[in-house]
Amino acid sequence: MRPWHLLARAYSSQAKRPSRFAEGTVSLDHFLQRSKALSLWRSIVRGSRKIADQQTKEETLRFAREDFRRNKDVKDLTQIRYLISTGRTQWESMERYITGL
Repeated sequence: MRPWHLLARAYSSQAKRPSRFAEGTVSLDHFLQRSKALSLWRSIVRGSRKIADQQTKEETLRFAREDFRRNKDVKDLTQIRYLISTGRTQWESMERYITGL
């Protein structure tokens, strides 16, 4: 009879790890940029709640979602920083327009 901790180790080593671990770990810079991208996404979702017209709200979220999906595989830190900066600038100008309505 095998001790339970050896069985647990045998089963855990057989478990499939998610694919993100197969590619290796990400750098601290990538991790921080991911956090900034998520923060931008959250601010877009929260800010779009202020849009009164339902069709405009859906169109805004659809546009943002497509932009995020299109750029999800970008690995170059300079390009990631540029995309986040540009996205934040675009969203801030859009927010000024929304609050002005």
